[in-house]
Amino acid sequence: MSTSEDDSVITQEELEELKELISTQDLSSAVDTIKHFLDQQDRVELNIAVTGESGSGKSTFINAFRGLGDDDEDAAETGEVETTKEPKAYKHPKYKNLKLWDLPGIGTQNFKPHEYLKRVQFERYDFFIIIASGRFRECHTDLVKEIKRMKKNFYFIRSKIDSSIDAAKRKKNFDEKKMLDNIREDCVNGLREIGVEDPVVFLISSWDLNNYDFNSLHERIKSDLPQHKRHVLMLTLPNITTEIIERKKKDLEKNISRVALLSAGAAALPVPGLSVAVDIGLLVNEIQTYKTAFGLDKESLKRISERSGKSIEFLTSVMKSIVCEGITANSIILLLKQSSLYAAEEAVESVLSFIPIIGSVLAAGLSFVAVSYMLKKILNEIAEDAMNVLLTSMNNPE
Repeated sequence: MSTSEDDSVITQEELEELKELISTQDLSSAVDTIKHFLDQQDRVELNIAVTGESGSGKSTFINAFRGLGDDDEDAAETGEVETTKEPKAYKHPKYKNLKLWDLPGIGTQNFKPHEYLKRVQFERYDFFIIIASGRFRECHTDLVKEIKRMKKNFYFIRSKIDSSIDAAKRKKNFDEKKMLDNIREDCVNGLREIGVEDPVVFLISSWDLNNYDFNSLHERIKSDLPQHKRHVLMLTLPNITTEIIERKKKDLEKNISRVALLSAGAAALPVPGLSVAVDIGLLVNEIQTYKTAFGLDKESLKRISERSGKSIEFLTSVMKSIVCEGITANSIILLLKQSSLYAAEEAVESVLSFIPIIGSVLAAGLSFVAVSYMLKKILNEIAEDAMNVLLTSMNNPE
């Protein structure tokens, strides 16, 4: 089955192909087929190359982007001495289709951009992130020229901004905004001097992603990516600000019509029990996606607890959604029974064998409305939980 350029939409051709396939299957096989269809559409890969001179903070950035600390399991090895000899992929802990590649350091005497890009297999990366902890040098612009020749996107990051600010605070009349403007201007001027036209530099602290330019960097990358890869980037973004949580919610809302279409397709088929079984499976799968995306799973809450010093019990006390009691088939059935829309759908499904044409149209329409309504409601509640957990971890005393 093909993947649409907009991964939030199922094409009519895909839906008809799916309906034809499951119409000949028993209930269990049909449900498995639909789940496999969803899994296939969610396997779009995103490969990000991270490069720079030794000690520039490449590995720490890779860890922070994946929501990990330098001491966490599967963290990229850090240090002032170059630890990377060959490209090494680091998968996101929850989304294995996102890979950040730690590339060998640049800037040595023998550095040759063309040979470097060939060695690191430049064609497998969606874009490059080029990191410097001070002024950008000639090796950076040489690499950029070669990346541009290969028709790949790249982004300049000036790292370790927190360290620069800490050092500057000792001076009289310290002004943080003025200092940040000066750092940015110095980097931009330095890049222009070595031949980069109209450079944009993002100031980043990997220890404090919610400050400085991380949001701007993410927005720029997202706008440059093809539509079907933006969803991957959005889901994998660390939940570090309320703005990011809101953007995630809007992105996940786009997927609701896709899930509702699958529900409608199953409801239109005269297979006894198929509609209810499919809806339960779809809702469980989608709500688990929300839970993971907003960092409300056990592993994520444990990391938040360790970093904030707030207990998991304290963090979960501000959560009110279905996530608190667990996402199971039984809990979904209870929600479905509470929905008058779904009750109407179930009634229509029971008379499909008597009026197959009219019944299937009604069932499909009701199923689409019921699933859309329920998912929007649950998504809003889970996003609100994520907001509350974030604010509690940052501010509220225990």
